[in-house]
Amino acid sequence: MVRSAARGLLAGATGTVALNLVTYGDMVLRGRPSSSMPAETADRLAGQAGIELGDGEEKAGREEAAGALLGYVAGLGTGLLYGLLRGRGSRPVWLAGPLLAAAAMAASDLPATALGVTDPREWSSTAWLSDVVPHLAYGFTTASVYEALR
Repeated sequence: MVRSAARGLLAGATGTVALNLVTYGDMVLRGRPSSSMPAETADRLAGQAGIELGDGEEKAGREEAAGALLGYVAGLGTGLLYGLLRGRGSRPVWLAGPLLAAAAMAASDLPATALGVTDPREWSSTAWLSDVVPHLAYGFTTASVYEALR
């Protein structure tokens, strides 16, 4: 079980790097700014927990950093859970990849939705693609690395 968890964690870390590379590549290609959703989610979570993030630039910096850390928690946590739940049998990457993508998307988008930061029902097709494509990179990379580590 410990080995499966470690493989899942390493696979999730690699998947997270893939997600970030695709996201930043998209930002470079389209010249778009980063999403404010992670920072806003972090701010609302901190507020609900009674944690003061400061004022002005200090607060903005902490929100941005905490938002990025939440992304790492989602990516590493999804990989870890995959390792723990997967078992010993083989799962084809073509099946596991999209499932891991959906799980990682849920891990980041559901809290933001629950906190009122975003409403996916109002997203444009471009916004959906900007979320789905990097998460598919995460899912396929995580599944492939997990299989390679077996």
